[in-house]
Amino acid sequence: MKKATRRSSNSNVTAMLPEYDFTGGVRGKHYRAMQAGYTVTIHKADGKKVVKHYKPAKGTVVLAPDVQKYFPNSEIVNRTLRSLITPIPNKH
Repeated sequence: MKKATRRSSNSNVTAMLPEYDFTGGVRGKHYRAMQAGYTVTIHKADGKKVVKHYKPAKGTVVLAPDVQKYFPNSEIVNRTLRSLITPIPNKH
């Protein structure tokens, strides 16, 4: 089976090179770890290291991979959630 490649809309550069092989890859493998945040270490040419810790912004919601296929963007997620909020009695 031939692997699909994407081409950039403004150039002839292939986004996925033929030597990239994702056989055995697992979608969502690092999902839980990303929720907790992650650390990036940058090694500078002068030998110094810069360490940065990132956490998802407040309000960020990460969908599980099996849910993402049904909700590909935030517009669809918000529309669906609003439809569920309407029948819920106001608890003010």
